[in-house]
Amino acid sequence: MNSKLNPYINFESNCKEAMEFYNSAFGGKLTMSTFKEGGAPADPTQDNKIMHAMLVCDNGITLMGADTPNGWTYIKGTNISVSLSGENEAELQGYWDKLSNGAKIDQPLAKAPWGDMFGMLTDKFGIRWMVNIIAKKA
Repeated sequence: MNSKLNPYINFESNCKEAMEFYNSAFGGKLTMSTFKEGGAPADPTQDNKIMHAMLVCDNGITLMGADTPNGWTYIKGTNISVSLSGENEAELQGYWDKLSNGAKIDQPLAKAPWGDMFGMLTDKFGIRWMVNIIAKKA
């Protein structure tokens, strides 16, 4: 089995909502466990926060996430960018359309100087996304 690069996104306290949103955008199977379920040190204020979430999609996309534990610094949107790329224009355009819901479009999805379709947005959870649709060779 090949190694995979899996983005891991930390959230302030809305990991469950965010991962359910991404599940609605990408499909796949979403699993989540709370700090209490994961056996984290007893802190009743974070018992119901998500310690680990994983979304595994049929096409190989995998996203992981967690709520930021108490005492850790959280800076919204500055800790990650997620890149989606490939040749399946319909699939990638669909992801762009769904992720755009409530997003700030940083760069519209359009033909880039290198010939691909490329766009950047910051979704409603403050996560930066890049979408690159590889141009078909003539």
